[in-house]
Amino acid sequence: MGIAAAIGVLAPFPFYYWLWTQPQAWVNLCGKGQDPSKVMAYVSHFLKLIQVYQLLGESGTYYGVRFGKKIPWVTEFPFGVIRDPQYVGSIMSLLACLSWVPIQYILLWVLGYVFMIHVESKEDSSTRANPLS
Repeated sequence: MGIAAAIGVLAPFPFYYWLWTQPQAWVNLCGKGQDPSKVMAYVSHFLKLIQVYQLLGESGTYYGVRFGKKIPWVTEFPFGVIRDPQYVGSIMSLLACLSWVPIQYILLWVLGYVFMIHVESKEDSSTRANPLS
């Protein structure tokens, strides 16, 4: 893991620590009329967004192979045991939300994942993009 990746992973924790140990300072910083919980959620989501987009540049994430990156095929667990482990994990996470999210939303999202599993299982390697020279 590079230094930038390590910083990206650890970046939110000082913020969370400060929120936990100095809640009044956060409320004061947010200002009158602002919901500190909502502002905290916005900041946390922003930090997570930075982490995710930092990882998207890595080979193997976000359809890298489709965009012309040469990536070795992984066969270790879970990839060699569970077909489409990213989608299976996402579907399981969605199913865990059934107690508080209406089933029609969960099923629609699961249907989208099942559709993509089908599309990606029929991949023709000749349709992959070639890097621009």
